Amino acid sequence: MSAEDEAAGPVRVVVADDQTVVREGLVLLLGLLLGIEVAGAAADGEEALRLVARERPHVVLMDLRMPRMDGVEATRRIRAEHPGTQVVVLTTFAGDASVFAALRAGARGYLTKDARAGDIAQAIASVRRGDAQFDPAVQRRLAEAVTRDQPHGDELPDGLTPREAEVLRLIAEGRSNAEIARALYITTATVKTHINKLFAKAGVRDRAQAVTYAFHHGLAAMPPGRSDG
Repeated sequence: MSAEDEAAGPVRVVVADDQTVVREGLVLLLGLLLGIEVAGAAADGEEALRLVARERPHVVLMDLRMPRMDGVEATRRIRAEHPGTQVVVLTTFAGDASVFAALRAGARGYLTKDARAGDIAQAIASVRRGDAQFDPAVQRRLAEAVTRDQPHGDELPDGLTPREAEVLRLIAEGRSNAEIARALYITTATVKTHINKLFAKAGVRDRAQAVTYAFHHGLAAMPPGRSDG
């Protein structure tokens, strides 16, 4: 974690996974990471929801397939009832179709369960700051799944301009605002303006939903168009 993250205090995390060995392993791993405090562990979505209401964690590491209440519904409930808590989805397989539903429910990041400790720490820090964090393998499989038979016409959806589509494509690649600015030779302030406009047109709230939107409309692999400024 960065010095800025550490200065903000430890990130309080709840782990939700129905497999005891995975749940306890994650708790043990998180306990070894600087700047992270485990606020509790849940074996299903209902228990996770109760823990979030009681402990008010910054982040939940959420398994998707759990009894009583699955990770998608638990994510939806947490984001609706406790907007100060972000959700990072944990999935066993990169191609798990439920990841797409979890993003629509409000998850801000997703990792496979074989992610390294550094990847988990980075994801937790990123979503706490309000950014999104995507495992490249999961992102690639999602792109393949939703763009396999997607037509690529010249007309952009929802009135997006070519420049806004370029910015959206780079967001889908996991680029930061600064990286987008460098790639397009514009200022970060201009990037933020484009993002605000495309979010409003697409009806998305954050970068995770923007990635889902880009994949759904076949824009993630779209080649750069001509700049409109």
